[in-house]
Amino acid sequence: MPIEQALVSQLVDRLHRTREAMITDLVRLTLVQIDALDHDAATRSLLEASLSENVVAGLNFLQQDFDPELLEAPSAAVAYARVLAQRDVPLSALVRAYRIGHSRVLDHAFAHLDDLPAEHRVSLVLDVVRRSALFIDQICEQVGRAYERERERWVASQGGVRQQWVGALLGGGPVDRAAAERALRYPLDAVHVACTLWPVAAMTSFDLVTAVDEVRAHAVAVLRARAALVVPTDEREARLWLALPAGGERRWRDGLAAPEDTVLHAAVGRPGAGLDGFRTSARQSAQVREILATKFTGAGAPGAAHWVHYTEVAPVALMAGDLPAVRDFVTGTLGELARRDARGAILRETLRVFLAHRRSHAAAAQAMNLHRNSVQYRVRRATALLPAGADGPSDDFNVRAALLAAHWLGDAVLR
Repeated sequence: MPIEQALVSQLVDRLHRTREAMITDLVRLTLVQIDALDHDAATRSLLEASLSENVVAGLNFLQQDFDPELLEAPSAAVAYARVLAQRDVPLSALVRAYRIGHSRVLDHAFAHLDDLPAEHRVSLVLDVVRRSALFIDQICEQVGRAYERERERWVASQGGVRQQWVGALLGGGPVDRAAAERALRYPLDAVHVACTLWPVAAMTSFDLVTAVDEVRAHAVAVLRARAALVVPTDEREARLWLALPAGGERRWRDGLAAPEDTVLHAAVGRPGAGLDGFRTSARQSAQVREILATKFTGAGAPGAAHWVHYTEVAPVALMAGDLPAVRDFVTGTLGELARRDARGAILRETLRVFLAHRRSHAAAAQAMNLHRNSVQYRVRRATALLPAGADGPSDDFNVRAALLAAHWLGDAVLR
């Protein structure tokens, strides 16, 4: 093996040892510098998977020194490009992410040069820059083609047309409402309630369409809705708007409770009137979706469908945009009760339900299907862990808010 390739291989071995920290740095930098890629938790997870597979593939390419024509873009990178096409994110944002990633990986690589022989550093740098550029060019070309094919298919489909109209409505700019109503076959002068729907477990896009349509039909029948609008967000998610009948906002929860044996999660906004209500309910639905994604990140797929209404999480939705600040608030308010373990979770939940039921041990016991003495015992144990001890719940608002945030945001805001 030529000395230059042996040194490249040595350098790559060192990069592999710090790979996870490097990927974390790349994700953070990409989201900071490219606003168009900072969507919800689901797309951020896809970005992380794409970056991770690209880094591994790039390091392997440097180390093995094979023909760049044999390179194939990682599957996660192609999948991410397709999702961006479906969400109308410009291709330029994706290409810029690759350029930023290329530059940052070189920064990480060259931080190790001091440990390598001085007489070979220049040739090593030239070789790494040349081959990494070949890798980026080849992968960018492939994901660019995947993006363009998906964009053409998506826009040509009825779902893509609807998504474009809905994007214009949600964008807040001027829009031809009459033309939008004709294209969408949906009245914008109604009282609207919006839902975001996504699968509990992995399913095909065909099965997702079928499941969403079942939810739509159920909700329309129960609510006697004037109309319904289904718009795929991407292959893994769809939005549903319902135009409620006169007086329907008083019983809308009946139609948007989880049907028996449903295979979809739902994040539900509040009803709102007119175009403003169409937008506001959708924004609230997206906030609930983000909270649930945060709650279940890293916890494995939840076993049951969760149908959560904005009214249940409104205070948390107002806080969740700044997770580090929420974490400081939760840990500062709850103290030892904010520990990330099973015992802490049980005690937090008991205290949360107890305070939500106006400090009634009997009502909390009924809500949790426990004996009253068990609730009393857990509440004593929970309050003893608060920074102010048993007097902690006297600060009712802060403690309840912190418990609610811990309940919905989970590990992301715990110790």
